[in-house]
Amino acid sequence: MKLAFSTLGVPGLPVPEVLRLATAHGYHGVELRAHPEEAVHPGIDAAARADVAAEFRAAGVEVLGLAGYARVAAPGDDEPVLDEIRALLDLAHDLGAPYIRVFPGASPGQPAAEADAIAARRLGTAARYAADVDVRVLLETHDSHRTGADAIRVLGRVGHRQVGSLWDVMHTWLGGEQPSQTYAALSPYLGYVQVKDISSSEDTTPLALGAGVLPLAECVEVLSRHGWDGWLCWEYEKRWYEKAAPLPGLLRGGREHLARLLNDSA
Repeated sequence: MKLAFSTLGVPGLPVPEVLRLATAHGYHGVELRAHPEEAVHPGIDAAARADVAAEFRAAGVEVLGLAGYARVAAPGDDEPVLDEIRALLDLAHDLGAPYIRVFPGASPGQPAAEADAIAARRLGTAARYAADVDVRVLLETHDSHRTGADAIRVLGRVGHRQVGSLWDVMHTWLGGEQPSQTYAALSPYLGYVQVKDISSSEDTTPLALGAGVLPLAECVEVLSRHGWDGWLCWEYEKRWYEKAAPLPGLLRGGREHLARLLNDSA
């Protein structure tokens, strides 16, 4: 498996510094948070996109994906959501990234059947454009659809190879799923896996990998046992937790922890 980290852990850091951290600590790729607060987002022009792509190539680091914020199950008109997804797909294509991330984002109290239908309709439409630019749209296990069982209610209805899943291990754990259950649900659709660690379900402040309660060893064991050979991406949510320890000082230890888990499960 290849290892990446998300720029959510180093908010606002320029691309050369992100790449320096990746190469210094042995990460193969980076997930870019595609938000206007960051250096890379859909608003940058063609020249800036070409520069970013060239910087990644020169560093020998891959752009794993773009973490966007489109909410595909949210009530309202389809077109603004689809425009947001298309903009992310165009940026991913220009950077050579294979994936973009979207959220479910159903509203509180919204009937599940309605949310599922809206999400499936939008993702089905987006899939055709995604196929044209050769980028996959990944629905993250998050918010209204935090488990694998929730996600496949949508993904099964879409039924298109350009739409898949992003397994966030914290959300599936918070939703009460065991790693084996999540993998069984998501394996036909799995793009990559976001790993992280926290102290409890009541305190989701990010911790160093291995310092908390999330079943990372079990997740890696399940993936390895089934021969899955994709990406593990450390999403350290520093942007939302100002008191969390800075990520740069944790990156080497995190990579070593994941390497031990991979070795133990081999």
